[in-house]
Amino acid sequence: MFNLVIFGAPGSGKGTQSEKLIAEYGLHHISTGELLRSHIKQDTELGRVADKYISKGQLIPDELMIDILASELDAHPEVKGVIFDGFPRTIPQAQALKKMLAERGTKVHAVVGLEVEEKELIDRLVKRGIESGRSDDNPETIQARLKVYHAQTSPLRDYYMEEGNYKAVAGTGSIDDIFANIRDSLAGIQE
Repeated sequence: MFNLVIFGAPGSGKGTQSEKLIAEYGLHHISTGELLRSHIKQDTELGRVADKYISKGQLIPDELMIDILASELDAHPEVKGVIFDGFPRTIPQAQALKKMLAERGTKVHAVVGLEVEEKELIDRLVKRGIESGRSDDNPETIQARLKVYHAQTSPLRDYYMEEGNYKAVAGTGSIDDIFANIRDSLAGIQE
């Protein structure tokens, strides 16, 4: 199993590049954001709980996310690998993910870090909100999400650098150029 984490601030292009990675490597896409939005749209109990956090730009409790991810992995035993999009977001989540994957005889092979300047992130998110109608892409929530990212998520960069599997990739330029750089960074890593 070949497992990737795609990492970066909100608006860094994780979803776009995930699609290309899925096609290139035959990975199963696990987007915590999509999983949670699906639950919210379906008005499940999980969705109602999640919406209380998401609407304020806050993170979902770790135990809940790990359980959701474990369930999603266990539901797809046939996959060649997984790309985690939007998870982990904190060091405790990264540690819990490492443990959960080890229990399944696998690991995170690489963390692709899309690095983008903050002004560019804000511009992208405002534009995405206008085009897609996503309620969490408004200026107030964007600021809250970036604040949470800087306080809780950006320390993961150092964590994964210490683990030896962080691959920094400039997240600006054409989609294809960014992807070519990602592919180069992953050369020789697969099991």
